[in-house]
Amino acid sequence: MPSCERPIVFHLSAIFHPAWFPREACPEGNVNPHAQTSAATHLNNWFVCPQAKPEAETRLFLFPYAGGGPAVFRTWPAGLPDPIEVWVAHYPGRGSRHNEPPIKQITTLAERLSEAIHPFVDKPFAFFGHSLGGMVAFEIARHLSRNNLRGPEILFVSACEAPHIPDPYPPIHELPDPEFLHALQQLNGIPSELSNQPDVMQLLLPTLRADFEAMESYVYTPGGPPLDHPIVAFGGWSDPRVSRERLADWCLQTNSDFKSQYFPGDHFFINTAWEAIIASITAELTAAHAKN
Repeated sequence: MPSCERPIVFHLSAIFHPAWFPREACPEGNVNPHAQTSAATHLNNWFVCPQAKPEAETRLFLFPYAGGGPAVFRTWPAGLPDPIEVWVAHYPGRGSRHNEPPIKQITTLAERLSEAIHPFVDKPFAFFGHSLGGMVAFEIARHLSRNNLRGPEILFVSACEAPHIPDPYPPIHELPDPEFLHALQQLNGIPSELSNQPDVMQLLLPTLRADFEAMESYVYTPGGPPLDHPIVAFGGWSDPRVSRERLADWCLQTNSDFKSQYFPGDHFFINTAWEAIIASITAELTAAHAKN
């Protein structure tokens, strides 16, 4: 199976944004305050829980796009109903973890997150990942399946091409700085307030390059059956990077149900259509619970 060199669109404002979840809701800024009384017996810094809901029926694990941190999903907790508790993946190299080296391989990142997630799957859960985050969520689901561990009720992938399909876009992570930055501007990934701040951009470049390298060097490894849980794929009507055909090919990665849904917007429809996305996720999880 060929390497899947995948296009990545991101938003720089999320890289060094401080952990925006209130510390009184999440001690250390990254853990669930009721973790000691649930299945978890230790804390880790891989997930941020904005609002603990001990009585929640489902944990929704969210995985940001390239360049993104927990701030990507800052509007989501208030928009989701009480039965759903939000946990957001916090990759190294950004936010309160900006002093840690970023991880340059999706499989390595997924393995670390898989280890961190094990104590927190004592109740039904689901994954949502956008772009890079979709591939990370997929590889975590595969890891859980290979190890005969509980998997997500539903895998939601957003603005993310099916992993087994090669992509025609050339990699950019090894380009010299000027060309690399120009490529980022072409992807509409640099906010105007940062494009004229070269000192800030130099701080961001290592994390950006690492995220691009992770996605562009990703190689889908076949093996084992498709996943046993449903996959729901979200796309943007005007996304120039992820075609409907490539999104629809996610159907080959599951033995269960598959569906796709489209929202107004481009690759960043997650930022403009988040309320509709949340409503769809809630409806899908509610329907899944009704079947069980």
